[in-house]
Amino acid sequence: MLSGPEPVILDLGCGQRKRPGRIGIDRVDLPQVDIVADLEAGLPFLPERSVDEIHCRSVLEHIENFEHLLAEMVRVLKDSGRAHIFVPHFSNPYYYSDYTHKRPFGLYTFYYFADPEHQPRRKVPTFYTDIRVEILSLKLKFRSPVRLLHWSRKLVGAIINLHPALQEFYEAGLCYLVPCDGLEVILRPARSRR
Repeated sequence: MLSGPEPVILDLGCGQRKRPGRIGIDRVDLPQVDIVADLEAGLPFLPERSVDEIHCRSVLEHIENFEHLLAEMVRVLKDSGRAHIFVPHFSNPYYYSDYTHKRPFGLYTFYYFADPEHQPRRKVPTFYTDIRVEILSLKLKFRSPVRLLHWSRKLVGAIINLHPALQEFYEAGLCYLVPCDGLEVILRPARSRR
C-alpha cells in the first residue's frame, strides 16, 4: 500500500467520503475505510517520511491530543509532502452544537507551530513545542446553509482572504458579526526538519 510509483495520499477521518486514490483511515470500520485506527494514538503504523499528502477535513477538532497528531502528520510527511486541513473557526455557530468537538481553531492556531519569520504581523509564541511547519496557505472559509446568506458570506470571504492583514482585522472583531465556517490550511514540514 505504501510502495510503488503512485503517491501515498492519506485521508484521515475519511468516514464514508473517501476520494479515489487515497488511503482512508478512520476509527470506525466503514466500507470506505482502509485502515481502522484511533487517530488519538497518532500514526505509529506508518514509517517516517513515507506520505506525499494528507487530507484531513473536519477531523482535528475531534482530537483530544491535537499536538500529538500534528507531530505524527509532520513525521510521516515527505519533505515535499503537504497536509490539506479544514477545521471549524471559533466563530462558527454550529461548532458548539457537536458535543464530540474538543477544540475550536482560530487564525493563529497553526502559527504556534511555525517559525516566527513565517508568521503574520501578530507573532505568537513558538516555545511550547518543537513541532515545526511551514504554512503555505491559510484561508478563512465562509458559507451558510441559508442560501441568501451563503453568497454574501462567500463575497465577504473573497475580500477577507485578499491579504493576511484583512484576515487579522476580521478575526479581531468582525467575526462575531459575520461568522466564519472554518479554516482551510495547507502546510508542510518546516525546512529545519529536512
